[in-house]
Amino acid sequence: MTSPMPDVTIGDRIRRFRGKSMTQQQLATLAECSVDLIRKLEQNRFHSPSIGTLHKIARALDVDTSLLLAKGHPLPSTNLDEGVVAIRHALTSVDDLLGDVTGEAVSADEAQRIVDHAWGLYWGGRYNTLATVLPTSISNVRATVHAAPADERVHANELMTRLYWVTGCTLVHMGQPDAAFLAIRMALTASEKADDELLHATVRGSVAWQLLVQGRYDEAMRIATSSAEQIEPQGDVAPEQLSAFGSLLITGATAAGRARKVDEANSLIQSAGEVANRIGYNRNDYETAFGPSQVVMQTVDVHVVTENYTNALDAATLMPRENGLPLASAARHLADRAYAHARLGNDQHALDTLLVMERQAPDWVQYQTLPRLVVGELVENHQRRVSTSKLFGLAKRLGVQTT
Repeated sequence: MTSPMPDVTIGDRIRRFRGKSMTQQQLATLAECSVDLIRKLEQNRFHSPSIGTLHKIARALDVDTSLLLAKGHPLPSTNLDEGVVAIRHALTSVDDLLGDVTGEAVSADEAQRIVDHAWGLYWGGRYNTLATVLPTSISNVRATVHAAPADERVHANELMTRLYWVTGCTLVHMGQPDAAFLAIRMALTASEKADDELLHATVRGSVAWQLLVQGRYDEAMRIATSSAEQIEPQGDVAPEQLSAFGSLLITGATAAGRARKVDEANSLIQSAGEVANRIGYNRNDYETAFGPSQVVMQTVDVHVVTENYTNALDAATLMPRENGLPLASAARHLADRAYAHARLGNDQHALDTLLVMERQAPDWVQYQTLPRLVVGELVENHQRRVSTSKLFGLAKRLGVQTT
């Protein structure tokens, strides 16, 4: 499936979304940037706004940032048996109203395997495969919840929560924010029946993450921090509570950084670091990685989005070689490092980092906006010392224009 706006630049898309309803000056005012920048972008004399500026322009235009970058989503969307259409159908099923649950109820062990498999695919960045397996998985696990006896219903709802949750996360990467938000709200509802305070809090953290992706930074920060307050450790607590608490602080810090609330972001990162040091190692609880490595990763991210690129690369040196990050998280960290290098003019370092990222996570990279942004900037400045053949090869694989 091709992008809905193929073969056009960021500036072309800004001009298209601005249309006749808004002047360049009005857009610049709303995005808190100069009208000269908007003019240069729309005239294709400049192609590489910073991440922060790009987010603000998208927010002013009331569109998702990925639409300005024309993020590719080569996923089936017209086949009723797979892809976005089928996932939406599974999420909006009316079987219960018709008294005919069409999914196949499976055993609790089989449902557990289905959910674990979906999350394994997600953290491996294998979104194409997820697009195929999620529709049937949703139907089967929902049928399992419907058929579960009273003593098994809590566990069944826990599995349903986790499956709706991974569906919402996947749909974000497919560029389907509305369906993604529906899925995560369904996960939140199911979590209320799962009788697990930490699961419910962590899903609320995922709601915050989706708001963050939509550019709703203040709301994202408030939800993440209020959720953290609800499970704040008092005295000696289990490691999984520390992990859940710390991951919510991280989400709040990320949102604060994107809202340009640098002091709040740094304070939340510092608090998360204290929790990570208290744990002392990397954990993965409730499908969420947290520990010293995750704190380093998000510290780098906060520095990048607040345009402190030297600090970002300095923080990155603290990342352990054996960091234990899930593949998708490790790839995102490399993308942040590449972006910081590019912004500092270290083009060859940026390209080398992107190529490492692509080798490690070839499926993941196809659906991400940040690597495209970096490659676009490198292409624009390829007269600087950089391996042109490798750069243009990567640009072609990611669908970034080179002319």
